[in-house]
Amino acid sequence: MTRLSHDEGLFQDGDLIRVISREGLLIAAGGAASLLQTAHPKIAQGVYDHSYTAEDPLGRLRGTMQWVYAVGFGSRTEAERLSHAVRRMHDRVTGPGYAAGDPELQVWVAATLFATAVHAYELVFRPLSPEERAAHYEQAKIYATILGCPYAMMPATYADFRDYYATTLDSLRISEASRAIARQVLHPRLRGGALNEPALAAIRLITAGLMPEPVRRQYGWRWDRARRARFDLLMTALRLTYPHLPLRVRTLPRDHYLRDLRRRLPAPNGT
Repeated sequence: MTRLSHDEGLFQDGDLIRVISREGLLIAAGGAASLLQTAHPKIAQGVYDHSYTAEDPLGRLRGTMQWVYAVGFGSRTEAERLSHAVRRMHDRVTGPGYAAGDPELQVWVAATLFATAVHAYELVFRPLSPEERAAHYEQAKIYATILGCPYAMMPATYADFRDYYATTLDSLRISEASRAIARQVLHPRLRGGALNEPALAAIRLITAGLMPEPVRRQYGWRWDRARRARFDLLMTALRLTYPHLPLRVRTLPRDHYLRDLRRRLPAPNGT
């Protein structure tokens, strides 16, 4: 893939953060990560007040995934330039009791990206060893620190992360803004209308299945034996088929979003 510059990326191809996040299937888990983030009432209020998710859900998805892929797979220049743009955008996302640049909120966003990616990857591929989880967690800290979060704010080790994650999940009390955003994410207004419903139904099932029970219960989503069985059947089908697809097929979303980003992003010298 052509880059805007020839400098090296932040990671190498063998790094777990690339091995895991290259999988296009993880986009289907994005709803769970997004709604875990907005289960935090401060994040929810900021998104509710400032986001354009309801008006342009695919545009919001594109912007998020281009940043994720630029940081994980782009050159250092691309990762830093796009992250600088995100920071400038976050500077404007402020209101009573919240600010998008708050390091506490940046830590939670990075935590949800890491936890959801690991959960989805392990369901479809294989369990990660404790050492692999620790290595992947250390790499995943970049999604907070590149946006200005002090490194020391992140839980220091994977064991510390587990404690932080469990404690935060127990403390979350989702708001009406959280529920409104969930409706926007899970029932988006898309061109094609009802033709999108089978795919959206699968996304809603995956989102509910990946969501930790305390948060899923607060959202009020039904999770009975039949719905759990459908989720397990879907994961089994994916486990038996998806890993056997050619890698170039599994990475098509990454390649598409990065190609689109590089087409639209001005050259570093502004020409």
